[in-house]
Amino acid sequence: MTAATRDGVAHGMAGTPPLWIKICGLRTHEAIRAAAEAGANALGFVFHAGSPRNLDPGAARELQRAVPAGIERVAVFLHPVQALVDEVLAAVAPDWVQTDADDLATLRLPAGLRVLPVLRIGTPWASRAEDLPSRCLLDGARSGAGERADWRAAAQLARATELVLAGGLDPANVAEAVRAVRPFGVDVSSGVERERGVKDPARIRQFVRAAREAERTPSVEESPQ
Repeated sequence: MTAATRDGVAHGMAGTPPLWIKICGLRTHEAIRAAAEAGANALGFVFHAGSPRNLDPGAARELQRAVPAGIERVAVFLHPVQALVDEVLAAVAPDWVQTDADDLATLRLPAGLRVLPVLRIGTPWASRAEDLPSRCLLDGARSGAGERADWRAAAQLARATELVLAGGLDPANVAEAVRAVRPFGVDVSSGVERERGVKDPARIRQFVRAAREAERTPSVEESPQ
């Protein structure tokens, strides 16, 4: 099986789930509306004081009311303390918790809450497919900084798990990334901003459109000979 296929069929084409698209770091109703109308599957809300996209739990509670039914809400952390996680879960009741894989070993989370472990380029992760999480996110060394992940490493991971590709994606390169990696999903934050921490609705729409078009396009490996 090549990086461009899963179970013998190209991801995003006939017989496989559509590409899972997450828009991360949302802080306004305008951005939520743009992402929902564009067709995003999930929206990420950041809870990390060092990020320009940081939200306090009270603001997040108000914002998440604007998320339409059927779109998943992801609480995004970076090395959080337990008290912050507890406060956010009580305020927002997210569908997913996203944080670095190492963080999950020490956090206490409610049974049944779905987790999206973050693996990073430059740090080790499980070498055996059976030891990988069933779904994970591959990012650059620093989240939200526009640092591009290693697509070759990502393609290898995408063979073994439901990989969400992040790191340096934007409307101009997401199509190439989807065709090269054939991930389960893609995640974008800084790549759809007009300035640091401020989402651009037009770029959100462009990103989702480019990703959707790419998932319907065969890669070189999939093209008829």
